[in-house]
Amino acid sequence: MAKAAAVAEIEVSTLRLHEKDTGSADVQIALLTKRINELTEHFKINLKDHSSRRGLLKMVAQRRRLLDYLKKTASDRYLAVLAKLGLRK
Repeated sequence: MAKAAAVAEIEVSTLRLHEKDTGSADVQIALLTKRINELTEHFKINLKDHSSRRGLLKMVAQRRRLLDYLKKTASDRYLAVLAKLGLRK
């Protein structure tokens, strides 16, 4: 568990706007992406876990809304987030 938290902290630290940034769209997108990737791996093993699948879909929709907001307000940060997290291949 500590290893996963350390990896998340490294990803988030590169996208922070300042040292104590925990709520900017960039950071939220990074955290949602990490959780989405973890759940995707979970579903490879647990095919019938439909209640968690609903949560996954909600997370994907939330990330989509945050990405749209970032694209509209700060396109340079949007492109940086896409490149860093490997989205939109």
